[in-house]
Amino acid sequence: MKKQLFVALTASLAGLAFTAPAQAVDYATVQPAQSNIAFSYQQMGVKMDGRFRKFSAQLAFDPARPASASAAFDVDLASIDTGGAESDQEVAGKAWFDSKNFPTARFVSTGVKPLGGNRYEVAGKLSIKGRTQDIVVPATFTAQGKVGSFDGAFTLRRGDFAIGEGAWAKFDIVANDVQVKFHIVAAQK
Repeated sequence: MKKQLFVALTASLAGLAFTAPAQAVDYATVQPAQSNIAFSYQQMGVKMDGRFRKFSAQLAFDPARPASASAAFDVDLASIDTGGAESDQEVAGKAWFDSKNFPTARFVSTGVKPLGGNRYEVAGKLSIKGRTQDIVVPATFTAQGKVGSFDGAFTLRRGDFAIGEGAWAKFDIVANDVQVKFHIVAAQK
């Protein structure tokens, strides 16, 4: 009798374990101190690098349900770091980012497509200087305990956003293609 009761109890508990809904693992708390948004471009044939010191992000990502993920990033364009104060001022000025009138660049996701092997394509809208373009950003996700990191890169064509107007509108001194790279660290909420 005890054996039958034990078997019935064990079977019931096993059945509950398989029917209970799985807990969502939502990586949503961005860690700005461990994250970065950087860029590289060619100026007179020489590779130049820079980064943005300030950005904010809203993120929701469950690896088990990537199609329901969402992301929004606001980059403070005046926080640009090109490696020199004079260059930083020039790029924040009217001919480049015009950060007085357009203080932020914004990316808002519209969909996430899993590609397998922790690789994804994140579709969204990128807005800079009052212009918006649809882009697709390849990214990877790596979980490390209760923290995950998102890494990726995409090419931005500065001419699409009027970054570099007037004498800078040509691409002979500063190339049109700008490689944007990101490393975003987020903790589970």
